[in-house]
Amino acid sequence: MALAMPPQPSAARVWMTTWLVPAVLPLLLLLAWDVAVRATGTMLVPSPQEVGLMLWDFAFGGIYDDAFSATLPTHWLQSMSRVYGAFALAALAGIPLGLVIGKNAAIRRFVDPTLQMLRPVPVTAWLPLSMIFFGVGPNAAIFLVFLGAFFPIVINTTFGVKSVEPRLFEAAAMLGCKGTSMFRQVVLPAAMPSIFNGLRLGHGIAWFLIVVGEMTGVPEGLGAAIMDGRMLSRTDVVIAGMVVIGFTGFVTDRLLVTLNNRLLKWSPQHHV
Repeated sequence: MALAMPPQPSAARVWMTTWLVPAVLPLLLLLAWDVAVRATGTMLVPSPQEVGLMLWDFAFGGIYDDAFSATLPTHWLQSMSRVYGAFALAALAGIPLGLVIGKNAAIRRFVDPTLQMLRPVPVTAWLPLSMIFFGVGPNAAIFLVFLGAFFPIVINTTFGVKSVEPRLFEAAAMLGCKGTSMFRQVVLPAAMPSIFNGLRLGHGIAWFLIVVGEMTGVPEGLGAAIMDGRMLSRTDVVIAGMVVIGFTGFVTDRLLVTLNNRLLKWSPQHHV
């Protein structure tokens, strides 16, 4: 007797769960923000409409025609290059190191205590040293982003490798898998969910730290624009920069989730 296939969700249901439901909370927050500004009559916090106008002028100009007009592409590209350059370096360093630490107990005993000692130190505490090492400018910001993204990547990768069940190694060995083949076909796939968790955490921290790094004399970048807005009491500029960072980070996180689900299509329980 053939088993009945589970019913497929309708297109309307898929659209609602994919787009409509996630949009409810942001819309409610916007509504609460607008109501709060109108009710208090504050001049310190702009309304959502004012921030929307600022975002348009920030991107295209033609409204306020001030120092911020039509400068968003320049600031955005500068921050993007620093964040994703440093994030890529952190991944290239953190993933291989985490794989080695997780697989080799001797290396783990040698390296892990130092990592665990450095990890709790706030990355912002490295700011004065980064300015001494690299001077005032983008290199100091890149160093901070690298450092912030590196630790969650290496720690999660190490955890993923250490969590591989011994029976997987035994089963693979019985099938003639050994050496680099064992590492490639058993260790890496089993550790992949933890690796992606580390990448997502590191990516979020990278955007958090680029704002700090770009507040130290960098002339261009979203952090620099936010700092200028603060100095000029332009709260609309500050919030506009926050919105751009949040949206950019969200889109990139969705790309990481898509890649995670593609590479782990054999393991639906690890889909995000």
